[in-house]
Amino acid sequence: MGDLELLLPGEAEVLVRGLRSFPLREMGSEGWNQQHENLEKLNMQAILDATISQGEPIQELLVTHGKVPTLVEELIAVEMWKQKVFPVLCRVEDFKPQNTFPIYMVVHHEASIINLLETVFFHKEVCESAEDTVLDLVDYCHRKLTLLVARSGCGGPPEGEGSQDSNPMQELQKQAELMEFEIALKALSVLRYITDCVDSLSLSTLSRMLSTHNLPCLLVELLEHSPWNRREGGKLQQFEGSRWHTVAPSEQQKLSKLDGQVWIALYNLLLSPEAQARYCLTSFAKGQLLKIPEIWERLERENRGKWQAIAKHQLQHVFSPSEQDLRLQAQRWAETYRLDVLEAVAPERPRCAYCSAEASKRCSRCQNEWYCCRECQVKHWEKHGKTCVLAAQGDRAK
Repeated sequence: MGDLELLLPGEAEVLVRGLRSFPLREMGSEGWNQQHENLEKLNMQAILDATISQGEPIQELLVTHGKVPTLVEELIAVEMWKQKVFPVLCRVEDFKPQNTFPIYMVVHHEASIINLLETVFFHKEVCESAEDTVLDLVDYCHRKLTLLVARSGCGGPPEGEGSQDSNPMQELQKQAELMEFEIALKALSVLRYITDCVDSLSLSTLSRMLSTHNLPCLLVELLEHSPWNRREGGKLQQFEGSRWHTVAPSEQQKLSKLDGQVWIALYNLLLSPEAQARYCLTSFAKGQLLKIPEIWERLERENRGKWQAIAKHQLQHVFSPSEQDLRLQAQRWAETYRLDVLEAVAPERPRCAYCSAEASKRCSRCQNEWYCCRECQVKHWEKHGKTCVLAAQGDRAK
């Protein structure tokens, strides 16, 4: 154990107590550089603590000394620097620094903070200690996930190949774009951990998540496009650990970690009584949620025991061994599963496209139309046939 420690307990506490917020004009200063270095050490120690499951002193120190709000404030500040200052530096023609590493440190600072938050936010007390800044963090995650959805049509993160004509600042821009994709994926995990605390979040935070940002619909968009997946040479690849990995055919039916994070966040936001009471399920929201049939089909057709088995056995591939409360979460989902809850979430059943009666069957080819019986589907085929074939071809092209 001692050989694996990066920081002694006393050293870690000194670094945590010294964390403070820096204004934009001080980013890159000597004091800021020292804090960046300290954050890197705390980041590595937190990851090490979680990996070996020997207690999590960094998380405890951040809560004890009230430094989680400081981390969130620093995260927002460096995001603002990247949006307001960094582009200006890149456009200045006579700005040609021989060494771009100090600027890279500021660009990388956002990734360091969100990585640390992802590691420690697994613990509910960390989310609670964020206090009012959890609103800022929800807004931040929403911005990152919106950009992730917008980028999903572009095949994932940009390639990191440079050009012979690129100057150092242009190369730094490309690195920043690559980093932005990974930051967004970390923000997804942080958001999921916030939804784990939905029963203790303030009303203003719940309202921001469900009304202002309509996160369930945004999460459905992520599931639909899965920007962390791509096809290369006919093979499925997933983005994990800063690079693309080819997924073996035998593993393709398992949920990836990122898919699992989206599913859990959706279940937290759609099934918890606190969220249900405040989520306005408009016709638009229902249309978005019905894009993913499993949201309804799994919940409506699986009995309690089978859903519990799914949570335990399928989702166990999502998490690292250190996340030991998976079994407790599975039990909580199983206990939450009730038909009366589902009816509250989706009071309106799909209607038959031909006769408008309540429908339970869906077109297996395009997944867009519902029918009450086989006869109605046959009668509607003359009208539906062409659009069905085109929709199915479009899905295969994706």
